[in-house]
Amino acid sequence: MKKIIYLFIFLVVACSNQEKKAADGGWDVTVKGKVKFPGTGPVRIQELTSADNPNVDSVSLNADGTYVKTVHLTEPGYYRFNFFNIQAVDLVLDRSDIELNVDGNDQGGAIEIKGSPDYDLLRDIQKELQTFDQQPAIQQIQSEFQVAVQKQQAEEITLLQNKYLELMTADRDRVIAGLASKPVNLGLINLLQGNTFDKDRYYTYYKKVADEATAKMPNSVHIKQFSEMVQKMAVTAIGQPAPEIALPDPSGQTVKLSSLQGKYVLVDFWAKWCGPCRKENPNVVKAYNKFKDKGFEVFGVSLDRSKEDWVAAIQQDGLKWTHVSDLKYFESQAAIDYNINAIPFSILVDPKGVIIAKNLRGPALEKKLEEVIR
Repeated sequence: MKKIIYLFIFLVVACSNQEKKAADGGWDVTVKGKVKFPGTGPVRIQELTSADNPNVDSVSLNADGTYVKTVHLTEPGYYRFNFFNIQAVDLVLDRSDIELNVDGNDQGGAIEIKGSPDYDLLRDIQKELQTFDQQPAIQQIQSEFQVAVQKQQAEEITLLQNKYLELMTADRDRVIAGLASKPVNLGLINLLQGNTFDKDRYYTYYKKVADEATAKMPNSVHIKQFSEMVQKMAVTAIGQPAPEIALPDPSGQTVKLSSLQGKYVLVDFWAKWCGPCRKENPNVVKAYNKFKDKGFEVFGVSLDRSKEDWVAAIQQDGLKWTHVSDLKYFESQAAIDYNINAIPFSILVDPKGVIIAKNLRGPALEKKLEEVIR
């Protein structure tokens, strides 16, 4: 269950090699276009930043609904063109002049953008992702899944979910491989900050992009935010040592994660109030019972606020493994150290305390344990 609901906007991009340098090292770009159904008042232009008072500008329409606006930049940035508080378009302004034509009187009205190869790239990626779900094999899986749900066929549901994820992962691998040869810009950064790709699986690529972007735009607040996100990802990246956790168990005794070294350990963040966590618990119980005598342990970290709730859920779900909690919800020191903002979340560490897998759901945990425990 999520602690924070994120809102992502689709940002269209305009980048080229055109240079218009000014004395301050900046340059000018021109945005022009036509509004099909003009409203009243100017078009507001807002720089999208984390500042409390972002820069706001405007441009007035000509009698025929056309407009031309020159924007001075010292670094690429995200901008929103707000047409009469009805239709808004988000752009990345970089080094290319843009033609932006809009409907103007419909929030979801037509938008036409010309002169942006990077926008074309993002549009093509969006089409690729849509094409995946339109494949006959995927549609068949989705159809069979609906039938399985109606018939409450738990095993079939899990099988179809895993089949879909396997195909989706292969498709995302292909898309990432294509992106790897593309230049780094704010449009790509925004794409990677969303939920389109598995950040854990593609951590190496994210790190490469962060390094290149920092070298290219070292003063950009957007790049700094992206780099900070990637740095946090590194904490639980596969191949990294799991951060230490030292919290009280239900009896009040402090237990360290490192005390379990020598075993394969599932570090499982969960809570009584977390529905998806409780639904996943039977799968963890099954894996625990199968491998507990073969060098496997579970280290449950509860993000509950009440000891009564925590202990009750342990008993109700039959969780007979190591449990710890400081009962501080998402302010738990372990949640902070592991950069947790949603649960269920889990990592699997090897006997040396190194992370070897993350978020193994359903039969995936048992399958992984079969691979590593001989």
